[in-house]
Amino acid sequence: MPSPQKASRPRSPEKSRPSIFWLLASIVLPLWALMVRYRFVNSEKLPAQGPFVLAPNHYSEIDPIVMGVAVWKLGRQPRFMAKASLFKIPVVGWMLRTSGQIPVERAGGGSSQPIRAAQQLVVHGQGLIVYPEGSLTREPDLWPMRGKSGAVRLALENDIPLIPSAHWGTQELMPRYGKNIHPFPRKRISVIIGDPVDLSDLAGQVLDQKTLAMATDRLMAAISDLLGELRSATPPPERWDPARNNQTETGKF
Repeated sequence: MPSPQKASRPRSPEKSRPSIFWLLASIVLPLWALMVRYRFVNSEKLPAQGPFVLAPNHYSEIDPIVMGVAVWKLGRQPRFMAKASLFKIPVVGWMLRTSGQIPVERAGGGSSQPIRAAQQLVVHGQGLIVYPEGSLTREPDLWPMRGKSGAVRLALENDIPLIPSAHWGTQELMPRYGKNIHPFPRKRISVIIGDPVDLSDLAGQVLDQKTLAMATDRLMAAISDLLGELRSATPPPERWDPARNNQTETGKF
């Protein structure tokens, strides 16, 4: 079992500058702390500055808050790709835009916003959290299922470090497919950060289906191994494939 670590580390310049996140953090963090305490493993592997794509596992609807708070505690400002329709909601849309979240159209929408957003990550040295599974895992025991190529494409096209991560314990706060939070007793959630996925041999290659599939498989293997460390268990030899198991997948990324 990996040893726990404290999340104390230097803040990045982006977190030191005033932003809407300061307001959100002042509201959310005190309430969140009543429900959740974190255990960080290898927290130093999240870059203190510069662009990155962070790819965690996904098995609860509350995962974005879990990882968003974790990244904030580790000194970086969390950014996600969110459904474009959310940006049209009054107040919610304003908060999403001003906090740097990225709108993504449904599959087939043809939006180039993710590409432009990734370019901005490089220019401004920002990080992005992308769930490579695209939706909650269907794997019966909550292991990562087959991934989509969005995270590796963003990393490869823009030469951004692709960092795998995993969390465990979130299911006690909100079960998979659950709609209600179970805040008491206070839950412990473990978060582990991995080494960047080595994609050096794929740099400069044509990003065809075969190349993207190879890179995605490496990423999902890394996430599964990290989750195995947290669970003190061995991941399944093959990842759950929703298509093969007659499951429905949603989500572009």
